[in-house]
Amino acid sequence: MKIAVAGKGGVGKTTVAAGLCLLLAEQGRSPWAVDADPNNCLGYALGFPQHLLDEVKPLSEMREMLAERAGSSAGQGGMFLLDPEVTDLIADYEIKDRNISLLVMGIVDEGGTGCMCPENATLRTILRQLVHAERDLIVDMVAGLEHLGRSTAQAVDGLLIVTRPAGSALRTVQRIISLAEDIGITRIWMVGNDASSEQEMTKIREALAPVPVLGILPHYEGLSDEDVFAGTAGQALKLDLSQILTKLEE
Repeated sequence: MKIAVAGKGGVGKTTVAAGLCLLLAEQGRSPWAVDADPNNCLGYALGFPQHLLDEVKPLSEMREMLAERAGSSAGQGGMFLLDPEVTDLIADYEIKDRNISLLVMGIVDEGGTGCMCPENATLRTILRQLVHAERDLIVDMVAGLEHLGRSTAQAVDGLLIVTRPAGSALRTVQRIISLAEDIGITRIWMVGNDASSEQEMTKIREALAPVPVLGILPHYEGLSDEDVFAGTAGQALKLDLSQILTKLEE
C-alpha cells in the first residue's frame, strides 16, 4: 500500500497517517512512515520514544550525496539531472519502533533561508524509489503536493485527503484535488474529521461529492496531542481508522 495523506494544517492528517501506519504494523507489516510536513509531528503522533526522535537525521541533508551520485548538483528548479540510487542510504536516516520505519524530511531552521526546492527535489528522488519497494508507504504531506512529481504520483495507490467541516478546510480540499489531478493522481479518497454532529457529517459529505468519503471521524474527548493512540479515546480512534484502512485495501 502506497498512500499520500494531505489536508489543510490542523485538520488531523498527521493523526490519520499515524493511525494507518500503526494498524499496518499491528498486522505484522513493516511500513515506512514519511514525514513530508516541515512541522515534523508524525513521530510524536506515532508515539516514538523521545530518544529516537532526538537521533533522527532529516532527509534534506541527503541532497549533497544525491548530487554526487547523479554526477552533478541539482539542476534548474532544484531537479536532479539523473535519478541516483538511494535505497542503501535510507537505513542511515530512518529510525525504527514497533515495525515502523520513520523518515523525516526536515525543517527550515531559520527565517529567510530561501525556498525548499533542493529539499523537495531530494524527497521526490527518495519517494520515487520508495513507491516501488516491496513495503507499505504512508506519506504525511503538506497541503501542497510539491514532493509528488508526476512519476511518483503515478506510482502511489492514491491520495487520502483529510478535512474538517470548516469552510476554509473544505476550500483547501478543492485546491488539493486540483493539484492531484494536475500531476496524474487518479484515485482520491476523503476522510472527514472532528465532526461533532450529524449536521456537520452531512455538510462534509455534500461538500465533497462526488469524491468517495471513506469515513467521518467524530470528536474524541480526551484525545492526547502526542502519543495520540494511548488511552480510551485513542483506542476508539484507532478502531474507526481500521475501518478506513479496510476500505483502502479493497
